[in-house]
Amino acid sequence: MKTAFTILLVVHALIHALGFVKAFGLAQLPQLTLPISRPLGVLWLGAGMAMLGAAVALHAWPRGFWIVGALAVVASQAVIVCAWRDARFGTAANALVLLGVVEGFLAIGPLSLRAELDREVTRGLARATPQDLVTEQDLAPLPSPVQRYLRYVGVVGHPRVQSLRVRFTGRIRSGPTAAWMPLVAEQYSFTDRPTRLFFMEARMSGLPVEALHSYVGEQASMRVKVLSLVRMVDARGPAFTATETVTLFNDLCVMAPAALIDRAIRWEPVDETLVRASFTAAGHTVAATLRFDDEGRLVDFFSDDRPSLDSNGTTFTRQRWSTPLSGYRAFGPYRLASRGEARYGDAQGGYAYGEFAMESIEYNVASRN
Repeated sequence: MKTAFTILLVVHALIHALGFVKAFGLAQLPQLTLPISRPLGVLWLGAGMAMLGAAVALHAWPRGFWIVGALAVVASQAVIVCAWRDARFGTAANALVLLGVVEGFLAIGPLSLRAELDREVTRGLARATPQDLVTEQDLAPLPSPVQRYLRYVGVVGHPRVQSLRVRFTGRIRSGPTAAWMPLVAEQYSFTDRPTRLFFMEARMSGLPVEALHSYVGEQASMRVKVLSLVRMVDARGPAFTATETVTLFNDLCVMAPAALIDRAIRWEPVDETLVRASFTAAGHTVAATLRFDDEGRLVDFFSDDRPSLDSNGTTFTRQRWSTPLSGYRAFGPYRLASRGEARYGDAQGGYAYGEFAMESIEYNVASRN
């Protein structure tokens, strides 16, 4: 689709160049029956250059494409009106370009979910500070299964985590019988002030869907839109923030193990493979159980404090939530689970509603890109 739209912009730009050619007598163009003055010919060329600029911006500056594209449509339509009898069919091309401009504004303009993501990430990155190294002494107060996990992952001797950026691929569905939707996602999290920003793009029945999970300060929300315009879900409020606190804790366990030395976590060992924990953030305290294997790897995380959100986005159904983990591999100096599921219900009667593959992860991020 992006390639086809680029071709439309370039072809439209080249057609505009014909007005310049006609005005300066550079070629015979009998299909243009109306005379074109040289000043107007320059305007035709300017409109064509604006269309080429929009084509370049679509790839080089996608977040500003809608601005360049809107200017190009205005310039193009202005010269078309001046030569309406010969150029009126160019209005159809401008209508298609305008649709792309509107979609670009909705998807990445200042009121979009992605723009909100960018603003919050910028605020978080502005707080970046150097981090101390994790030591064996930091691990000493932890239950032995958690200590083994942190040593297996390789956190000792590396900086504590203030921020992380993760990229995922996978698929998701709204219920046990719903169709799966392929997805790509990126996430930024900050530990100095509990923050989780998860932005997902998926496709539902061929239509683009985007979602932003935002946990900032003492409030969490989830917004889901189709075509960057139609709002499907807008979940927020204290109950939702409590459920997302479980997700925040899960992220620390899976993707930022060095943060498990934090005093906001209280541990209760059960045996050599099970540990209960409580985690407090934004005024909410949630509980979870962590399961480890004999090698020290975290293989499951489950909690009864994260009920499922019904399709109306406002009511909850109490179910056990779990995230079985697998595929441990190297991510830089660490060994982390590369694959995970998000499940509701127990192992016998439950179902996976999300499957995720972690493609990359960076810690203590210095910039947005």
